[in-house]
Amino acid sequence: MPPGMTGADTNDPRAKLSPGMYDAGEAAVGIKHLLLLKKPDAFQLGTTDANSPRVKKTLGTFGIPENAQLPPTAALSLAGLAFANSDMAFQGNRLFMGNFYGMNIYDISNPANAKLLTSMVCPGGQGDVSVHKNLMFMSVEMPNGRLDCGEQAFPPPPAPAAGQPPTPDVQKDRFRGVRIFDISDISNPKQVAAVQTCRGSHTHTLVTDPDDKNNVYIYVSGTSFVRPSGELAGCSGGPPDKDPNTARFRIEVIKVPLAEPQNAKVISSPRIFGDPATGAVSSLMSGATHGTEQPSATDQCHDITAYPEIGLAAGACSGNGILLDIKDPANPKRIEAVSDPNFAYWHSAAFSNDGKKVVFTDEWGGGMGPRCRETDPNKWGANAIFRLNNGELSFANYYKLPAAQTEAENCVAHNGSLIPVPGRDIKVQAWYQGGISVMDFTDPEKPIEIAYFDRGPIDPNMLIMGGSWSAYWYNGHIYSSEIARGLDIFELTPTQHLTQNEIDAAKAVRVAELNVQNQQRTDWPNKLIVAKAYVDQLERSKALPADRIAELRQSIQKAEDSKLNKKDANELKKLASTLEKGAGQIKSPVDSARVSALSDILKQPTI
Repeated sequence: MPPGMTGADTNDPRAKLSPGMYDAGEAAVGIKHLLLLKKPDAFQLGTTDANSPRVKKTLGTFGIPENAQLPPTAALSLAGLAFANSDMAFQGNRLFMGNFYGMNIYDISNPANAKLLTSMVCPGGQGDVSVHKNLMFMSVEMPNGRLDCGEQAFPPPPAPAAGQPPTPDVQKDRFRGVRIFDISDISNPKQVAAVQTCRGSHTHTLVTDPDDKNNVYIYVSGTSFVRPSGELAGCSGGPPDKDPNTARFRIEVIKVPLAEPQNAKVISSPRIFGDPATGAVSSLMSGATHGTEQPSATDQCHDITAYPEIGLAAGACSGNGILLDIKDPANPKRIEAVSDPNFAYWHSAAFSNDGKKVVFTDEWGGGMGPRCRETDPNKWGANAIFRLNNGELSFANYYKLPAAQTEAENCVAHNGSLIPVPGRDIKVQAWYQGGISVMDFTDPEKPIEIAYFDRGPIDPNMLIMGGSWSAYWYNGHIYSSEIARGLDIFELTPTQHLTQNEIDAAKAVRVAELNVQNQQRTDWPNKLIVAKAYVDQLERSKALPADRIAELRQSIQKAEDSKLNKKDANELKKLASTLEKGAGQIKSPVDSARVSALSDILKQPTI
């Protein structure tokens, strides 16, 4: 074990759960599992036999010949990936779940009784989705993607001449980029545009412009090989010193006119890894990963999270974490970059609601390996939390799933979202077969786990790709795209780390649409339930004396019971004034902010 690092805890209840696909053992604290909706049959591999015709046919769509000698575990993992659930988006009472084989739309008007609305087969992976008004966007990167969403595989490329490297074949019907669908008829999404890019779209970020309601922008993150120019004009993938127009070392920006989405097109290819002062296309280098690997040039982003209201985006870009100025969304510009030798692959990013912290994740091993074992260091495959001040990132600490997982469980940091508990920074996060972990990073130097849910491995004897790809909070519930099993739905339950008032205050926040990589600021209503949450926090931190806490609770309850009659409302205003006078004696900036927010509610409360 590297100095200063520890492995995962084998005494945690999650470390010894029984295996199974739908009957695995479960462990949970602070999270109640409401429902698992299994994947539709068309999105199931349907076998654990590596030699089955289904597996061989599926591998063939990736260009892997039938006679390829793959280990059984590798064959099943690759074939399973072709039907893996991926990222999610939300709109109204609908959940949109991407899949390497297409996408599924669910009715979540009653989360405990969610139902499948629409399935659409459209292979090409990863199938990450986002939604805006009547449009849905889907990422396509893999070479089996077709313009018409067809399932049929392309013929394998011709064998290269002796001593020559394989040459990618050219297919006029291949699609790699971002699909755009009109979802006005939710039962029948219609593809209205398909914007091709040189490296395809591994992920994408929907970016809204506060000053432009007529267009949205799509930041395309491509991580795969560059396709031949014969398939898409202008594509080349040479090193930048020999190929100044290389499709590496850049992202693409697609502009989508909302009234005419069929006219969507790439409008810029920002060189966000370059040096504007010298004109160099490549200027960012990774850290010396784990102290053994040589630093390498960063030429791609895996994920970009935009926060339009603060004019910034955070990019998790293979070898670096970066900040972008996106005030002009068509032309993002890099303003900051960090590297870390403990990070193998910068994967995703999230801002705190106030924009003063950024959480980056490290997908060490690519998500298909076990990286949460007792022997895996707690700073590898983890989150790195940074403070953000005046455009500069400063490292605070790491957070990693504390429970040990087995050799048969792929596990590493993956996708998550904020839970809008006022007065705190809380993130729910997927860890593949490590399950779901809820992290409090209010104090970025001391992040802690406050809730979790986990299952045992799918198979005890071999690693079968599975687990939570994304875990997101949306309008009062947690939704998880389980790679192999389907859609999981959860709700939070109170613990010593999170009260019912805090949960109810989070539920008071409602949004019409959620694309996690297009982060929106949360503003809490002036409801008394939010005030109660602040009181609980001030009691937990001992920022206010017990008699003041009791007085606040009694007065707030009385005001609720009277439906805020004039007398009780005036009493709350008096308490607000008293709190403000004593605020200067509170040493903690976090608690001082809570007192200020509580006072604001008590002055003009609603129920």
